[in-house]
Amino acid sequence: MKIPFAFGMALSVAAILSAHAQNYPAKPVRVVIPFPPGGAADTLIRPLTVKLADALGQQFVADARPGANGNIAAEIVARAPADGYTLLFGNSSLPISVSLYEKLGFDVNRDFAPVSLVAMTPSVLVVHPSLPVRNIRELIALAKKQPHKLNYASGGVGNTMHLAAALLDTMAGIEMTHVPYKGAGPAIVDVIAGQCDMVFVNIAPVLGHIRAGKVIAIAVTSKTRSTVLPEVSTVAESGMPGYESTTWYGFLGPAGLPREIVGKLNAIIVAAVATKNLRERYIALGAEPETSTPEAFAARIRADIPAWAGVVKAAGARAE
Repeated sequence: MKIPFAFGMALSVAAILSAHAQNYPAKPVRVVIPFPPGGAADTLIRPLTVKLADALGQQFVADARPGANGNIAAEIVARAPADGYTLLFGNSSLPISVSLYEKLGFDVNRDFAPVSLVAMTPSVLVVHPSLPVRNIRELIALAKKQPHKLNYASGGVGNTMHLAAALLDTMAGIEMTHVPYKGAGPAIVDVIAGQCDMVFVNIAPVLGHIRAGKVIAIAVTSKTRSTVLPEVSTVAESGMPGYESTTWYGFLGPAGLPREIVGKLNAIIVAAVATKNLRERYIALGAEPETSTPEAFAARIRADIPAWAGVVKAAGARAE
């Protein structure tokens, strides 16, 4: 029986892709990180790249490309060849950017191939000890008595630190003043020094300061309490039902990444994150390990775009 040419070509392409996936990776893989070394993304990705390299026999090289709320790194990956050798270790800033920027050099839904979630990181709201509040109810009450007087630091306009506070403002009907910094580090320093009243920030960089009493942790932003700070209430249970603001981290490749490679990467990432030592390390950093199927990750990104758009609009946030 004569096989139609088009069908024969399709079989040939499928065979090539299958062979490519079996041999993948045949050289080091570049993992583009949207934020500077030393931040949450960096601390999460580095132990994971070791696991991936051990499992697949090739180096996974972290390449920090910070700037524009993660968009510089995202555009690099969106324009890269869809061969599995350039991946993005992205986070929630990706769907936030859709409403934060008038123009992007990529389409969040069209130009990426989601692979797997890796972790969810709640923020913790910490205040300077001089601020006379020790829970969310007291904070809201004080903010209503003194509109615009209380201020909060963030790592920049429109990032997750800013929007976590803006979400509280919107839900509680309060008006606090936003003080943006160039990164989380300077924001934390000024809260410790008493130059700013408070900051919503990832747990890891402030955990030592909380333990030392330099700042007071009054709430975490996740649905459930943090494993590493179980004594600290959630925002939702301490005065603001329905509040949640968590940042996801996960792997994405360029659109068109062969399904076989997506599946191979997904299986290895899921297995790596499930290992006892990596889970314990993530939890110690204040992150909650969480993986997913590629389809579930894509659905999460799609849902996050309109969810964050309302917060960005209410905050009046525009890209710097």
